[in-house]
Amino acid sequence: MERPAWAPQGIDISVPSVSRIYDYYLGGSHNFEVDREAARKAMEFMPGLPKIMQANRAFMRRAVRHAVDEGITQFLDIGSGIPTFGNVHEVAQKASPGARVVYVDHDPVAVAHSRAVLEGNADTAVLSADLRKPRDILASAEVRGLLDLDRPVALLLVAVLHFIEDADDPYGAVTELAEALAPGSMLVVTHASYQGMPISQEQAGGTVGVYRDTVRNPLIMRTPAEIGRFFDGFEVVEPGIVPMPVWRPETAPEDEDPYTFAGYVGVGRKA
Repeated sequence: MERPAWAPQGIDISVPSVSRIYDYYLGGSHNFEVDREAARKAMEFMPGLPKIMQANRAFMRRAVRHAVDEGITQFLDIGSGIPTFGNVHEVAQKASPGARVVYVDHDPVAVAHSRAVLEGNADTAVLSADLRKPRDILASAEVRGLLDLDRPVALLLVAVLHFIEDADDPYGAVTELAEALAPGSMLVVTHASYQGMPISQEQAGGTVGVYRDTVRNPLIMRTPAEIGRFFDGFEVVEPGIVPMPVWRPETAPEDEDPYTFAGYVGVGRKA
């Protein structure tokens, strides 16, 4: 298999990656045939997966603009993936020039490509780290150098928590990050859920199986109540923890693809 010039040395390009599959669903070019194969296999069970990813990104952009409207100009995006059009820094810096963004991911392709895209943007930084080790993120030179944790920060956990098993204590990781944030900070979450899907749980389970079998990164479905637990210590803003198209929509939710309701989102404000 030929290694493209943009692929960092040392990564195993025979194993699919969550962030490269996501990139493929969004129409990006930073993915390998092994990623496309896994994506197509997952789409056999759930053909609307690209629609889900697009709705996820659209919600993220609305949430970032909401945070800026609330006076927040610092963003910590963990599990940020491979940059595509309309990334956090583009939305935030357009709404508030000088807004600062730290991207965090553990996928080497995502980190390398993010650094290339952001070269010359002094108000952004990219960190190679894992959500399961919040201390490493908080103590990093990138976070300490760019973000003032004594002022409000928007913590973005977009389409990442559903890749962390309960055994790895995602609730503890979010709590540790939240405790480091100043009052007035925001938590932005999107999460996969069987609720709201236009197909049976059995059929959707086929997609979950593809992630477990081929990506070495299980997809953990949680209920809206379980997703709500991530907001302990935050006041969830209106309209609450809801399907993606329902959160402060810019277009009529009833016009959206039925698959876009297959995921719950929420935004919380720290008291």
